[in-house]
Amino acid sequence: MRVVMIWRDNEDYSRTVRDWLHDFEHRLGKMPESFSPDEGEGLSLAKVYDIVEYPTILALDDNGKVLQMWRGAMLPQVNEVSYYMLDQ
Repeated sequence: MRVVMIWRDNEDYSRTVRDWLHDFEHRLGKMPESFSPDEGEGLSLAKVYDIVEYPTILALDDNGKVLQMWRGAMLPQVNEVSYYMLDQ
């Protein structure tokens, strides 16, 4: 499985996202992948999964199927997302 966060830095929610990612890494010793929707893989992911609200967290299976999606500044609890990273 794969967990990806699509978000933009320098937005109102950016501090919240950075703090959430730091907390996630502190608790689990690993982090979700993190991308900007404006370039590279983040741009591709935003198009493929029709992401228009940021931040968005995707939990994907090995074939790219969406298992869970969280959208907006109300980020999920770390344990809600960590389940999808157990095999990493």
